[in-house]
Amino acid sequence: MKKLLFPGALFTWLIACLTLSASAFALGVDQSDPQALIKTATQQVLDEVRTKAIAPGDIARIRDIVDRDILPYVDFHRTTQLAMGRHWRTATPAQQQQIAEQFQLLLIHLYSGALAQLKPDQQIEYAPMRTAPGDTDVVVRALAQTSGQPVEIDYRLYKTPRGWRLYDLNVLGAWLIQTYRAQFNEKIQQSGVDGLIQFLTARNQELEKGKP
Repeated sequence: MKKLLFPGALFTWLIACLTLSASAFALGVDQSDPQALIKTATQQVLDEVRTKAIAPGDIARIRDIVDRDILPYVDFHRTTQLAMGRHWRTATPAQQQQIAEQFQLLLIHLYSGALAQLKPDQQIEYAPMRTAPGDTDVVVRALAQTSGQPVEIDYRLYKTPRGWRLYDLNVLGAWLIQTYRAQFNEKIQQSGVDGLIQFLTARNQELEKGKP
């Protein structure tokens, strides 16, 4: 395992979709309806791209957007915990914090390239869905129209006292958590939890320097 990355366009879509779920919370969107939340948030991000394109190398601006509009509403901690699987329980609190921080930073770096590829005229269609009052975990299904083949996207959200929060994504049959769980497990089997931390840290340092 040399790099924790999905193949090209697939990972770009995953990170792009991850970021499309957040900013609506700050503007009073109905958090009781997960599909309405995703729809409105997606449009708001597209509106921002239409107003001013985001350069993939502008990490400072990316971090500002993530810190302000995304981190409060996407549960990265839950994503990291599930990606770690059984290894999460054996990691110390300090290791858990380091892995969560480095994993989050990795997604932020990759997110910068995804934002630059979003088009103002991007079209996204949503499949009908029904939720029951007792549902606590749901999937919002969408179809993104691109210049090539349409891309199927599934957003997985869970219900909290403050509303729905995104924690996983599926693009073309690849769930983000499932994919990273396999890669994390491989690295931990090779060199332990500290080895995974070192690997993530080194990878983020490479991305800071602009290395692909």
